[in-house]
Amino acid sequence: MNKADLIDAVAEDSDITKASAARALDSAIENITNALKGGNSVTLVGFGTFTVRQREARMGRNPRTGEAIQIKASKVPGFKAGKALKDALN
Repeated sequence: MNKADLIDAVAEDSDITKASAARALDSAIENITNALKGGNSVTLVGFGTFTVRQREARMGRNPRTGEAIQIKASKVPGFKAGKALKDALN
């Protein structure tokens, strides 16, 4: 399922226009992103929790040349599935 498919499904399930569903989805994504940028986590009970995780600097290898390279520390998004989502899959 891609974003357009999700918008179609939300519009149909909620009995709203596709444009309204698209605005709602875009707003949700933007607000989750802004919360993560601010260092906060976002918990959707039953679905899961979005967090920011810190990756330490490390050594890596250039696959083309085999040369050792330094990979900088970075922040990456993380997601931990909630119990209801896990149960739905099993």
